[in-house]
Amino acid sequence: MQETGTKTGSSVIDLFDVQRAYRRWAPVYDFTFGKLVEAGRRHAVEIINRRKGNVLEVGVGTGLSLPRYGRHLQVTGIDVSPEMLSKARDRVTSGHLGNVAGLHEMDAGNLEFPDEEFDTVVAMYVITVVPDPERVMRELERVCAPGGEVILVNHFSQDEGVRGFIERTFAPLAATLGWRPVFPMERVLGSSGLRLTDTSSLRPFGLFTMLRFVKQPDVAADRKLATEKVSGQAQLKPARA
Repeated sequence: MQETGTKTGSSVIDLFDVQRAYRRWAPVYDFTFGKLVEAGRRHAVEIINRRKGNVLEVGVGTGLSLPRYGRHLQVTGIDVSPEMLSKARDRVTSGHLGNVAGLHEMDAGNLEFPDEEFDTVVAMYVITVVPDPERVMRELERVCAPGGEVILVNHFSQDEGVRGFIERTFAPLAATLGWRPVFPMERVLGSSGLRLTDTSSLRPFGLFTMLRFVKQPDVAADRKLATEKVSGQAQLKPARA
């Protein structure tokens, strides 16, 4: 099920807003915003390339990061925009990227993957775009394997200064822009199953931040045990006469 919208201050974003915005962006994204965020994207992929196993990139867009992943990694990408995904698929074909396992049109708030499926889950320039960021964070945690990493790269807003004033000014235009100018970092720090291990300011001008989380194995095990216990109790419940 796709979400209809979530209110944040005076702004509301729903999936229709996101799809409409990125339908407009798709033809020019690589040469505009894609260039602006290239340094942060490259830095994140360099870190991921030190890891092993399979990777889920949430919000893969036009696939700008796909050629940068090491061939030892198996990469899956999802995005809500069919126009962006079309360009990503062309990039996979032209680049002969055999380590890309699949590209899927999918809602980040309702990932169609099993629990604990991926060793690394990365969302770059995505979390301020989605209708329900907290729900997306829960999904990123759910599909990450115990001991695996969840990596976010994003712009987080400031309360003060010129930048804070500009962000607040543009906040009511979130639906038109397709992303939230006002988005405090605290909104992604509420998951008990993810432990923040590193915070890095990224180029250009420190506008973007990379957050690295580790999924705590003990929390994952406790949740699995609780789920199995509830399931077992349901099975043992006697039928009513």
